Amino acid sequence: MRIHVVDHPLVAHKLTTLRDKRTDSPTFRRLADELVTLLAYEATRDVRTEQVDIQTPVMATTGVRLSHPRPMVVPILRAGLGMLDGMVRLLPTAEVGFLGMIRDEETLQASTYATRMPEDLSGRQVYVLDPMLATGGTLVAAIRELISRGADDVTALCLLAAPQGVELMERELAGAPVTVVTSSIDERLNEQGYIVPGLGDAGDRMYGSAG
Repeated sequence: MRIHVVDHPLVAHKLTTLRDKRTDSPTFRRLADELVTLLAYEATRDVRTEQVDIQTPVMATTGVRLSHPRPMVVPILRAGLGMLDGMVRLLPTAEVGFLGMIRDEETLQASTYATRMPEDLSGRQVYVLDPMLATGGTLVAAIRELISRGADDVTALCLLAAPQGVELMERELAGAPVTVVTSSIDERLNEQGYIVPGLGDAGDRMYGSAG
């Protein structure tokens, strides 16, 4: 498994504002959207392309376009929805699937409650969106589901990651075709499973605390 921490001053600037508890929900959503687009730029460096012949106003030339089957973007509900626009802005031709997962706050184990994506993902590059790589259980379960459907190249985009989550993914997904792209690997998890210093509950800060 590969880990890529994006080192860029604009990423650091936006992340700092996201961390600030005074940042309101509308601003949080907008900045998360902008930050995801920056992460997506790095995450798609290895997106598959094919040559295509075109005619410019001046002459014929050769360029590239995204290969088929098209990439698939899969946000993990609900907080991953706040990352979707920022991702498809860069990949407008990608297909979008959805994966609903919930974490038990006592056991910290993730379970699936909804899926909406093709049964066969053979040959697909998949970009899975989850703001927080905390314990890692949710992403491990999500990526296993994608691989079981045939995905052969999975990239997870996370605003933040914790060392414990990274370690779990490296252990549980050893040898799997997985890359994690994030803006920071923070210090640790606290007793409640939150990233420290982190930015709080990403879903609550995007959408409020409605259950």
